[in-house]
Amino acid sequence: MSDLAAFPPVAPDVLASAEGASSGVLAAVEDAIEAVFTPLSEGLSAVVFAEIPIGDTGFPWIVGWLILAAIIFTVSFGFVQFRNFRLATKIARGRFTGDDEPGEIPHFHALTSAVSGTVGLGNIAGVGVAVTIGGAGATLWMIVAGLLGMATKFVECTLGVRYREHHPDGTVSGGPMHYLRKGVAERMPTAFGRRLGATLAALSAVFILFFGVAGGNMFQTNQTFAQLTEVTGGDAGPLGGDGAALVFGIVLAVLVGWVLVGGARSLGRTTSRLVPAMAIIYVSACLIVILVNIPLIPAAVGAIVSGAFTGAGVVGGVVGALIVGFQRAAFSNEAGLGSAPIAHSAVKTRHPATEGYVALLEPFVDTVVICTMTALTIVIADTPVWRDAQATYAATGEDPGGVTITSSAFESVLPWFPYVLTLAVALFAVSTMLTWGYYGQKAWTYLFGRGPVRLRVYYGVYCAFIVVGSVLTLGAVLDFADSVLFLLALVNIIGLYILAPVVKEEVVRFRVARRSGECVEMHPGERRELTAAVSSSDE
Repeated sequence: MSDLAAFPPVAPDVLASAEGASSGVLAAVEDAIEAVFTPLSEGLSAVVFAEIPIGDTGFPWIVGWLILAAIIFTVSFGFVQFRNFRLATKIARGRFTGDDEPGEIPHFHALTSAVSGTVGLGNIAGVGVAVTIGGAGATLWMIVAGLLGMATKFVECTLGVRYREHHPDGTVSGGPMHYLRKGVAERMPTAFGRRLGATLAALSAVFILFFGVAGGNMFQTNQTFAQLTEVTGGDAGPLGGDGAALVFGIVLAVLVGWVLVGGARSLGRTTSRLVPAMAIIYVSACLIVILVNIPLIPAAVGAIVSGAFTGAGVVGGVVGALIVGFQRAAFSNEAGLGSAPIAHSAVKTRHPATEGYVALLEPFVDTVVICTMTALTIVIADTPVWRDAQATYAATGEDPGGVTITSSAFESVLPWFPYVLTLAVALFAVSTMLTWGYYGQKAWTYLFGRGPVRLRVYYGVYCAFIVVGSVLTLGAVLDFADSVLFLLALVNIIGLYILAPVVKEEVVRFRVARRSGECVEMHPGERRELTAAVSSSDE
């Protein structure tokens, strides 16, 4: 590894001390599992996060794979994320589609479901690591990568709706396992094309299922409990000990399981409330710090811009700042991984391109807004903790504690911020668990079928691992899951390149529908009244 170590995609660093079994049978079980997964994790991570030497630094090839795809799709679709941003916000507000269209949930619910799977712990801790290793300039490159990733989301989520499957009970299933299998076979109507599509689809389902149970589930549980324990007095507090962890895990499993059993509609209703709430709480805290230090804003913005092009004080200089910024964005918004199309596929629409436009807002919210707000807060606060962490990394290469850096920036103005942080962690973690539980369910049913018994088995497995995550750390398993998730990017983007012409067809189809009057912009309330009037006249 070079001085710029690759961040784990979902868990850039530990928010509070990881909570694992301290002794007895649980500790023995954890040690046995770790012994099996450690060599597997190390071997796979060495391949997935291998770095290409660039001067004095290294650039993980998987990040390059994601950024290259984002650039290609940005150019080939005519900078769709900039030209159609306003249109995307209108579609998300329901101005082009109605409740009578095929699907399960409105555009806004699909968006919040997907955002809840990406906005999480990395937006707090990962950004702290990024601006420490890459300097303030990493923020600008993080924004650039987030803007580019919007085009990738547009492509993959349009495909998710195009190739989704409608079931007799009114539910739908979509995602990479469906558009890779059906789409690749459609574009390559040969035995090889069918086998390639089926293989890519099966791999994507396996990768999504494994990460959903581990990284999207156990890690979130463990870190939420760890943070709660930290603010309630540590091991000496009421949550100290494995007994409290077990009770916490059971309660959380029941709550998550209750939402998951309701399917996409239940998930959409829940995340449509959770995501705005957690965004408002966290962004408000950022704005308080920024506004209190308002005279320092010009200097902070100047440091971000100049640092991006000078790389002053950063290992690897300009290239080092660029690499770190690109890594943080790629690992945060998950554009190109193929996970988000599962949530977006449940949308109510007759035109797949409409959800592609809505989906491009996702990296904007995750990276351009929330990650940038975190970075700007840290740079403006300019605390001794951040400066010391930068000096330590430059001298020793020791990875900084991202949450300590972020927390110190907030505490410079808000001494009670650890409690806000705990609330943010809990909201971020629960929303991530819900969304990845839904993703895992769709992967499970693709692999094993949709029968009620099979679904109950999945719910039982997923909720059981919530309890496991509360009492065991299983770091090697989580590291292995991170690597598996980014293998999904390799599989998914191959399919996106093959299917890009299909997306262009859908863009043209939606454009024609708008020009012909088939798809008219209308206030959602007016559309509902019109639909009701048409229905009554038909009767």
